[in-house]
Amino acid sequence: MFEKINGKVVKVDVGMAGGVVARSGAMLFYSGDISFAPHQIPGAQGMGGGGLMGMAGRMMAGEHERTMLAQGNGQVHYGFAGLEVHVVQMQPGASLRVEASRLLANTAGLQSSIVSVASSGGGGGGLMGALRGAASGALTGQGMFTTQLSGHGAAVLLAHGGFLELQVGGPNPVVVDPQAFVAAYGNVQTELKTALSWRDAVGRGSGEAMQLHCVGQGVVYVQASEEKL
Repeated sequence: MFEKINGKVVKVDVGMAGGVVARSGAMLFYSGDISFAPHQIPGAQGMGGGGLMGMAGRMMAGEHERTMLAQGNGQVHYGFAGLEVHVVQMQPGASLRVEASRLLANTAGLQSSIVSVASSGGGGGGLMGALRGAASGALTGQGMFTTQLSGHGAAVLLAHGGFLELQVGGPNPVVVDPQAFVAAYGNVQTELKTALSWRDAVGRGSGEAMQLHCVGQGVVYVQASEEKL
């Protein structure tokens, strides 16, 4: 579906892909009869209004990039800010959890939802997951929510300085600096943990203060940098 032209650009046949959702500003050029329209952020619908649910909905919307839906027949080339790209081919039964700022594009047929990064893949969603994510995001400088994709299709990731693919599945968890985390693919559960008190951790935002523990079976993608996108 997505084909890498070089380390920083991908192209896709939109008709064969059944439509493509990409972050706003990622389209470089296209050929053919293609239309583009704003794409509604999934997962944040129905969470407006006041109270805690409204706050969670606003936080979700704020943590996700604006996206555009491309439809029609032709080829589109995508890239963003000269960042490295990596294509993930999705398999049925597996899910991809990726930071919104590190998702370049995905085929439109994938199912998309928003989960808390504080405990994703292990029942950490909902309002309490949102509030835990808010606290964790404040400490790490990382987004409070992550996008979860599932189904048959493909997605394109973004990273500073290239990608590291870490296999998850041994007896010990893979522990990642949250600011270097890009995505987790497969049956991988992620949980933010700290060895420091809240008071000690505030203002540090480093991997020493907050760590992302990854367990299960799959792959964790890490960028070779702590720079935010």
